[in-house]
Amino acid sequence: MVLQHKNDHHTKLSTSRMEAFSDGVIAIIITITVLEFRVPAGGDLASLLPLWPLFVAYLISFQNIGTYWNNHHYLLSTTDHISPGMMWANLHLLFWLSFIPFATGWLGENHGSAVPTAVYATILFFCAVAYTILQLSVLYHADNKEMIEEIRKSKKGRTSLLFYLAAIPLAFLSPLISDVLIILVSALWFIPDRRLERFL
Repeated sequence: MVLQHKNDHHTKLSTSRMEAFSDGVIAIIITITVLEFRVPAGGDLASLLPLWPLFVAYLISFQNIGTYWNNHHYLLSTTDHISPGMMWANLHLLFWLSFIPFATGWLGENHGSAVPTAVYATILFFCAVAYTILQLSVLYHADNKEMIEEIRKSKKGRTSLLFYLAAIPLAFLSPLISDVLIILVSALWFIPDRRLERFL
C-alpha cells in the first residue's frame, strides 16, 4: 500500500513547473552570453572587426542553447509527470548550460588558443552528457515503446558526444580542428530533432 501511495503521488508531479523554471534559466543564460560583447570604442565598421571571433562563438553558443531548449520542450512533452530523478537530471543539464556564457567569452577573446578551446569543448561535451542523462530519465517513465526504440537507434546524440570528446585533446594539437568539430555538431543539430514530435 505504501508503494502504491508513493506512485500515486509521483504521477501528480506536473512537468509544467520544471519546464517553466528551465525556460527562465535558459533565457537568462542567453542574455548573459550576449552581454559578453563590449561596445566598440570607434564609430566605423573597422572597429567591429576585433569582435568577429566573439560573434562566431556567440552564434555557435546561441544555436546550441536554442537546440537544447527546443529538444527539452519536446522531451518533456512525452510525459505528464516528473520524478525526483528527472528533476536532478534537469538541474544537472542547467548547471552545464550555465557555463556557456563564460566559455563563449573566453574563447571569443582568445580565439585560436588551446586552453579556451578545450574548455569550451569540455563544457559542450558535458552539456550533451547531461541531456543524455535527462533523456534516459524521462524515457524510463515513457509508455510508448516505439518512441523509446526510435530514440535509442538515433546516431546524432552519440556522434555529438564523440565529436565533442575528440575536440578536447585535439585543441592542444590544432584548435582549428576542434573548432571544425564543434561547428559540425552545431550543423548536425541546426534543424531540431523532430523524432519526438511524431509521437505526441
